[in-house]
Amino acid sequence: MQEVTIIGGGLAGSEAAWQLVSRGITVKLYEMRPTTTTKAHKTGQLAELVCSNSFRGADLSNAVGLLKEELRLFNSLIMEAAQSAAVPAGGALAVDRDRFSDFIHSRLTDHPLVTVSHQEIKKLPSYSITSPLIIATGPLTSPALAKELVRLTGSEQLAFYDAISPIITIDSIDQSKVFRQSRYMKGDGDDYLNIPLDKEQYERFVSEVLQAEKFTAHREIDLEPELDLRPFEGCMPIEDMIERGPETLRFGPFKPVGLTDPNTGRQPHAVCQLRQDNKEGTLWSMVGVQTRMKHPEQLRIFRDLPGLEKAEFVRLGSMHRNTFLNSPRCIAPTLQFREYPGLFIAGQISGVEGYVESTAGGLTAGINCARLLEEKNLITFPRTTALGGLAHYISDPTRKEFQPMNISFGLIDTYFDSTSKKLPKKERRMQTSRRALEILKQLKSDEQVN
Repeated sequence: MQEVTIIGGGLAGSEAAWQLVSRGITVKLYEMRPTTTTKAHKTGQLAELVCSNSFRGADLSNAVGLLKEELRLFNSLIMEAAQSAAVPAGGALAVDRDRFSDFIHSRLTDHPLVTVSHQEIKKLPSYSITSPLIIATGPLTSPALAKELVRLTGSEQLAFYDAISPIITIDSIDQSKVFRQSRYMKGDGDDYLNIPLDKEQYERFVSEVLQAEKFTAHREIDLEPELDLRPFEGCMPIEDMIERGPETLRFGPFKPVGLTDPNTGRQPHAVCQLRQDNKEGTLWSMVGVQTRMKHPEQLRIFRDLPGLEKAEFVRLGSMHRNTFLNSPRCIAPTLQFREYPGLFIAGQISGVEGYVESTAGGLTAGINCARLLEEKNLITFPRTTALGGLAHYISDPTRKEFQPMNISFGLIDTYFDSTSKKLPKKERRMQTSRRALEILKQLKSDEQVN
């Protein structure tokens, strides 16, 4: 029986496995946790979420909303799990992280075509076009395997540091000092908890964060040449934002636009938002408050925020190493290595950023692995789609400077006639999304991609 080996049981590896077994192909899935753990993970479950619990915007005028719809079109396991474990989040899709992981873990471990082995892979197993291998080890790839990838690609291995935000119990928050409201009243209108800050409170917070003692980045992996360690723009610690200017937070995660404090009838000077993190609503995460402040400093500074004076933190913010390849040098849009047609890469290690984007890589690699074994032409998704735009970004050999990227409409080829060019931006984006979905439906029909 045909078999594919997958290294890594995160979102990309789990999605790739599902696409393969859905096509009758046996999967051997290696996940090193819990035998070998990381600084960010807590369990040995497949598809454990270690950062935010949000899959971001759901509307088709949002590029990630389009990407989610494209994934659903190809029967994505990750999207099915996210919908099953959804929690209120305004106009976004957020999940109960435990239920989400449980859904995927049980669906794959119970499948007769899947074998899960919990062991660290330090050397790449053999692979060929008749026995493909998918590397989906994610941003926390072990040092041993990272060295293997450097040896394999012959190109510089890149790395950056990432940060996660704190999680608080709901019953430890003083509800009289916060208010429930979604930005612009999206969703049910009250999906977020908001901590309003006046000018003095905001400036004190900024000053305290700047002066706080921080963890310093340290090299966890000995590679030559030395790694380029820098934070990813989309998940930047608040202290790094503040160093760019005291108002940076107010134009980022602490922006007050679209919110009105019912106690004053006015828009606050700044707002720290909390988002529901589990189905029961007992845990709430601080939105965008990634940090590398030392834990005692976090407790002191966050408990100075209105309503958090007695906050109980089930998780404090922390930093962890994220690793990715310089994919444009070695990856094709099919997610095959150009020099090794039996080898595929998927997920954040390929240079995409975000849960949905990682899932997209797993789906693409899984489908193309199956087609390789079936001796069919591999699929290069059109750049007029989110799947194709993302794959092209990480595989364009003309790209000189490469950094991890979220999906955006800037990555998708668009065409507007003279009439549609005059439409509002939101409607033009909706038009792009509808066109992308029609293109993929036709591709799916023509190529008989189930």
